Amino acid sequence: MSRILIVEDEEIIRSALKKLLQHAGYDVSDAGSVDDAEQGHDLNQFDLIISDLRLPGAPGTELINRAPDTPVLIMTSYASLRSAVDSMKLGAVEYIAKPFDHDEMLAAVATILSQKGETKTDSRAEAPVARSAEGDPSAIMYGECDAMQQVFHLIRKVAPTETTVLVNGESGTGKELAARALHLLSPRAARPLISVNCAAIPESLIESELFGHEKGAFTGAVSGRTGLIEAADGGSLFLDEIGELPPEAQARLLRVLQEGEIRKVGSTQSRKVDVRMIAATHRNLKAMTRTGEFREDLYYRLNVMQIRIPPLRDRKSDILGLARRFIKRQGDKLGNANLHLSPEAMQALRSYRWPGNVRELENAIERASILCEGDVITPVTLDLEIEGEDVNIPHGLVEGDNEQTKPQDTGESNDLSLEDYFQHFVLENQDRMSETELAQKLGISRKSLWERRQRLGIPRKKSG
Repeated sequence: MSRILIVEDEEIIRSALKKLLQHAGYDVSDAGSVDDAEQGHDLNQFDLIISDLRLPGAPGTELINRAPDTPVLIMTSYASLRSAVDSMKLGAVEYIAKPFDHDEMLAAVATILSQKGETKTDSRAEAPVARSAEGDPSAIMYGECDAMQQVFHLIRKVAPTETTVLVNGESGTGKELAARALHLLSPRAARPLISVNCAAIPESLIESELFGHEKGAFTGAVSGRTGLIEAADGGSLFLDEIGELPPEAQARLLRVLQEGEIRKVGSTQSRKVDVRMIAATHRNLKAMTRTGEFREDLYYRLNVMQIRIPPLRDRKSDILGLARRFIKRQGDKLGNANLHLSPEAMQALRSYRWPGNVRELENAIERASILCEGDVITPVTLDLEIEGEDVNIPHGLVEGDNEQTKPQDTGESNDLSLEDYFQHFVLENQDRMSETELAQKLGISRKSLWERRQRLGIPRKKSG
């Protein structure tokens, strides 16, 4: 049994991660700081150390020096992504952004431990077999329907190659899990997989984040920085929501794909990089090339192999299977192994459209597992807005009685869910309203407006 040490100062995160790994069959110990870990344990007796980057006292990267023979996986928030890149340079074997997905964490742990075992036995010939077992898409993603089986088939076919892959699908369908499976099944599995959400990085910083910058390249650049592409050298780079890249970054990325080289912001020198590119988007990049929002030459460079992840509403036969997996996970976390769905709850799950896809289903199960009394999850605890329920939209919410912004007088006008209405209203009005005006009309904050845009896959219009 593999031994794992968790070093995390937040009790809730430490306890949840410990239970997750114990239920996966690992022998797990924990500590709240680097000093506590060193005083309470022999660090070299562990097969893996998982540590938060920011800890009381010494940072998590200090464990790389104090346990040179033990691989260290660093956890970090997205705001500390630059520090995560530095951690990789210091010798961390992998990093995971918090909050992390459970399947992503288990897959990363299994991969690191399998590679450590290969190093000990020096059996390089068996490495592809080990990678295949741990990185097979069916072990990371769930899907029994024909559409998902086709996705798994494509991942297995293209993963061992160097081909650039474009993963297409709505928000919440599991595009990042597909990228991880592609990486783990590739010859680059021993090297890092760097994941970047292009929509979450401010437009003014995206080039610096991706390509790095030299000292003094711009105001505030007090030191040089390694970019995320360079950090992925030898491994894979996953660019999520690539349709949000600004034009300047698109041109730079095209050069990486064509010439295999990067140039830092503020530098006159280029350097070669060896990176396997995996991109993902929920948008129609082909249509964006016709409007000039996305470079046509970059689109064809990215779209060598396209993998489409179907939305959950097209995977009706998978809904209950996914729900049972999430229920088991929540039951393990809450210490309730008998947690299950009532027949009415099963019907509610099948009837719902799932605009947020698998991510929304997971959140619904987590909420219901906490709220349910006893062992049975009912429709009440699921709290889903089933189609056909009337939604009262405040009178006069749409500015003016403009025909363009009124819901059409059809039989479907009273069947809009709140999410449907939000999407309709934003798409109809964002060209003539600012973000502040949209938020005021909807009765929500600008932050809530941004969060719902991300969840529903509604990109913010770029200013002229």
